[in-house]
Amino acid sequence: MPKTEKRLLASLSLLAAMILWATSFIVIKTAIVNLDPFVLVFGRMLVASLCFVPVLIFKHRQWRLVPGSLGWLAFMAICEPCLYFICEVKALVYTTASQAGMITAMLPVMVALGAYLFLGERLNRRTILGFGIAIGGAFWLSAGAKATATAPHPVLGNTLEFLAMVCATGYILAAKRLSGYFGYSPWFLTAIQAVVGCIFYLPLLWLPATVIPTRLDWPMLLAILYLGAFVTIGAYGCYNYGISRAPVSQASIFINLIPVFTLLLGWVFLHERFTLAQYIAAGLIFAGIYLGQDPGMQPAPVKKRPPVAAGL
Repeated sequence: MPKTEKRLLASLSLLAAMILWATSFIVIKTAIVNLDPFVLVFGRMLVASLCFVPVLIFKHRQWRLVPGSLGWLAFMAICEPCLYFICEVKALVYTTASQAGMITAMLPVMVALGAYLFLGERLNRRTILGFGIAIGGAFWLSAGAKATATAPHPVLGNTLEFLAMVCATGYILAAKRLSGYFGYSPWFLTAIQAVVGCIFYLPLLWLPATVIPTRLDWPMLLAILYLGAFVTIGAYGCYNYGISRAPVSQASIFINLIPVFTLLLGWVFLHERFTLAQYIAAGLIFAGIYLGQDPGMQPAPVKKRPPVAAGL
């Protein structure tokens, strides 16, 4: 496939992931009104894991653990979905979907710094300028957000969402290492995340504070199915694919689209309204995304792991 088509496909995959992740803020915020957060996340991971069963059956010979990668796989899965979702679902208990979406604007800067320190990627002036415009637009987008009845402790909620971004940074850097050096496919990494997440959240259902529902109505079931099948598999699969074919710093800048899409979906489904300033801020985010995607920038050279005769 020509390099231009590969870059376009990677960008489209990243865009699809952002849209799906934005919808998750709306669905989670709506679902946790009647469903315990840990039950929601466990159901999500269980659905995603079950969706991968047929794939694991038919591709088990190709999907093998590479020697030396177990620590990276564990670190990736612990960061996200394990610790990430604990922080995020709890954040949405205390803050609004729009404010939580705004906090995600910090992630590209955190990832770019991590990629510079650990992956050897460099940031040119155009990318840095794009970052600045996009991040500034993202903060301006939600600058006027105020606490409401559905956001009783926005400061606590936003702090938890920031901790979720710390976990997301670890996940993105680990996924880049696993797909680059170890050569894992994006879908294998997504399957690992789903299965480990399911195992991790199962014991949390027995915590005294966890409320197990006596029955699940259709809205609850649809929320779990959507988050598991479409967001967990679709968003993570698309993002893992995107970061495997683009510089981490450029792939992460797409995350600034999440506040835009979240506010748009909040306007449609949660009756939130845009102000003129928010429209301008959204435009700045799109401009920063475009500017930050320097076509001349290439991923840092990744040393491939020497092939072995057979995986573990």
